[in-house]
Amino acid sequence: MEITGSKKPSIMVYTRQPDAGLYPGGLARSIHFAWSNDGKKYQPLNKNYGILFAEGTIGTDNTIHTKGVEHPWIFSLFGGGYGIMAVRVNEDGSLDQESTGKVLFWTTKDFINFCFQGLLDLKGNTDVKKICCKCDTLENQYIIEWEAADGGIYYNRMICDDLRWNVSKPVSITEFEFEKNNVCMEQSLAEYPEGAIIGNSAELDITLHRQVKREKKEYLFPLMKGYGDPVIFQWNGKYYFTATNDNKNAIGLYVKEAEDLNTLFSEDVESHLILGVDEENEFIQTFWAPEFHIIGGNIYILFAVSGKKWGPQCHMMKLKKDGNILDAQDWERPAKVQKKNGEWLSTDGITLDMTYLEAGGDSYVVWSYRQNIGTPLDTGSMLYIAKADIVRPWKLASDPVLLSRPLLGWENVDGTINNEGPFAYVTDDKVYLTYSGGASDSYTYAVGLLTARTGSDLLDISVWSKRSTPVLSFYSLEGVYGPGHSSFFKDHEGNLMIAFHGETGMGRLPRCIGIGRVHFGNNGEPLL
Repeated sequence: MEITGSKKPSIMVYTRQPDAGLYPGGLARSIHFAWSNDGKKYQPLNKNYGILFAEGTIGTDNTIHTKGVEHPWIFSLFGGGYGIMAVRVNEDGSLDQESTGKVLFWTTKDFINFCFQGLLDLKGNTDVKKICCKCDTLENQYIIEWEAADGGIYYNRMICDDLRWNVSKPVSITEFEFEKNNVCMEQSLAEYPEGAIIGNSAELDITLHRQVKREKKEYLFPLMKGYGDPVIFQWNGKYYFTATNDNKNAIGLYVKEAEDLNTLFSEDVESHLILGVDEENEFIQTFWAPEFHIIGGNIYILFAVSGKKWGPQCHMMKLKKDGNILDAQDWERPAKVQKKNGEWLSTDGITLDMTYLEAGGDSYVVWSYRQNIGTPLDTGSMLYIAKADIVRPWKLASDPVLLSRPLLGWENVDGTINNEGPFAYVTDDKVYLTYSGGASDSYTYAVGLLTARTGSDLLDISVWSKRSTPVLSFYSLEGVYGPGHSSFFKDHEGNLMIAFHGETGMGRLPRCIGIGRVHFGNNGEPLL
């Protein structure tokens, strides 16, 4: 559906007022977008959830300093597209001493894909409080005006030379020359999204399209209560379900079997224990996030488990030849995952949520790793990737490579510091790797997306792109709070489906299972 009107439509940028317990600072201090046909009534994009998030920084002690944004500003670029600037602040809104004299800068052509140009140095050596920018068509350059925290007002000239943004030294002025003409400052004449702290607006030279809401209910939730990290596996015409079993305090691996999806989640279908407590082999607690995968023609379950001392580590368990998935005796003893050199995957932290994928003729594993959890030196959980050996998949075929850290505000809400639960869907053209951030047992849990071209070296971090905003959040699905730890599967009709866990309210409620069908946009991208 095209967004049209009698006047040229406009796009507005803004942040939101933080609301503890409903929309905390890590989410509110991000850049939101809204559009209008008449400059008076603005409709939020992304359901009033942030779209552009500032990346946090990494301290010398390897901990993350979470950041946010304030006072965003949008402006047209010469040659088409838009620029967006904003002041970087700490998560709580205080001055960010790490970005003194600098502002955040993005460019976009379609408000779907954004290119972060980095921290733009205004050469003022003082904290920036406000920023605004416009095109000087006569001089074919940009004029940046900004207010310092000490009350001083300055302007810089900026040009783009060979894709490099060059900024002049600042010049002191007495007042903003064009901010006073900004139509968005006349808030009494316009209707804005709830909780908006207005930045400004710019005329749109492109056509935006809205997804048409489908009448048919595409998601089924809640299907089962007291489960998290769900995986559904189709094998020999039947569906198999496994997950972290919160009802058993995450002790033991359980599997359900059925011929159709509706029956699979019935209370009448038995949950079969295929791996219980084994003190001799140190399988005692945190039986987390089991996943079915076919590796080298064999069925494996990848999962994490702890011994007497809490500290989950990645393991793999292989089904014996012609074995019955539901029979515990048909599974080989789990193997703890090793590095290429034979050392354990980790001796100084926890590892969990390992997944497997094949792309471009190569095999990979991706997992979550975290050091110093629950201490001031907590690194947060990080995604690592390595090549896999399909003959001995429990032993890495390459050194681990850091893929992602929870640097964005939605990944690190109120100290959750989380990148976990990776799972891949691979097409002929692209690898879609979903993962989760925020608190896994809270409404802030959300699904993020990393993408890379199929056939590229997935150990080369430069081939990956990370989406700034979640593809699933508590703003995405009505009645589903904290959707996360997703996985993909095909139903009997060949439709791509997604499984996830979520909660039925804002409080810390039992995790429940949901599934939905994945649709595809006109550009072939999956719509979660």
